[in-house]
Amino acid sequence: MINRRAFLSLATAAAWAADAVNYQDKKNLLFYVDSKGRTRPVRTAADWQHRVQHLRANMELVMGALPPVSAEPLDLRVAEETRLYRYTRQRVTFAPEKGDRVPAFLLIPHDRATPRPAMICLPGSSKPGKDVPVGLAPNRPDQVWAHELAELGFVCLVLDYPLVHTLEYGTDPYAIGYESATMKGIVNHRRGIDVLQSLLYVAPKRIGVIGHSLGGHNALFLAAFDERIKAIVSSCGFNVFAKHAGGDISAWSSRYYMPRIKSVYGNDPANLPFDFTEVLASLAPRSVFVNAPLHDQPDFEVSGVRDCVEAALPIYRNIFHAEEKLAVQYPDAKHEFPTAQREAAYRVLAGALA
Repeated sequence: MINRRAFLSLATAAAWAADAVNYQDKKNLLFYVDSKGRTRPVRTAADWQHRVQHLRANMELVMGALPPVSAEPLDLRVAEETRLYRYTRQRVTFAPEKGDRVPAFLLIPHDRATPRPAMICLPGSSKPGKDVPVGLAPNRPDQVWAHELAELGFVCLVLDYPLVHTLEYGTDPYAIGYESATMKGIVNHRRGIDVLQSLLYVAPKRIGVIGHSLGGHNALFLAAFDERIKAIVSSCGFNVFAKHAGGDISAWSSRYYMPRIKSVYGNDPANLPFDFTEVLASLAPRSVFVNAPLHDQPDFEVSGVRDCVEAALPIYRNIFHAEEKLAVQYPDAKHEFPTAQREAAYRVLAGALA
């Protein structure tokens, strides 16, 4: 028997597949293919939206279809509350869809006389998950960015990710009809925005996303699909697929990510219908900060990050006249989010979400 979500995926597959156009050149983004198959230059923001629509459809080919937003009540529940010096930390759960609850931390600044900017916070792949960015995991001083943002006055929702952060979150995306954990992550994170917008002390149009490693690319994926995200910080999270681990993208096809990368595209970067050059550019003209350490080997080798930035810059510069909104730093570090780069990211967020 096919479950409801699988049925919806099948029912919508033809629609989003029809929107997909596989661009062989994923570095030159200043053109698109129109409905008659003709190549057209990208000269305006309206032109660019054709390419963005094609990108989203191509991402769905790999990740599975993005389902409609659930009508299920969010049912935010507080299990524990700890008052700290500048903010209160709540251990919460919420319902992204029927039959599922996502564990999270909600960090609420004490000063909320006026609605506050807010952040979706996406941890890296270490097992403590959401504990790391809030400062509850030992020996990770470079990863306490949710704690630091809350101290600066941001409301922060810090979420666990399916199949990786399993200490509290046991949902198997494939058992409920998803084709990738990546798409289930996007659904959960999108509903996280709904949670933030439901809170009276949050400014509903001043919401950003921040993530490191696993969270670094999931931050891009969320923002690519949801324009309610107004500012993006991605640390150690991406490069072009062809330079990921020297071209070995088998990790991307694991159950934690997108199995269709292997089953449909043969773990070959040349076969994939989208790349991070396009994902990064799709965020324009929103503010983006990228932390790309020089020695982040082997997964996110830095020249592959530069490829993405070089591809995205013409969109920011030529189409939106907003080159300054794409900020990238290359610290002399490994797979880390150093203090100087975190502070630079916070300045970008403060300016973009003011």
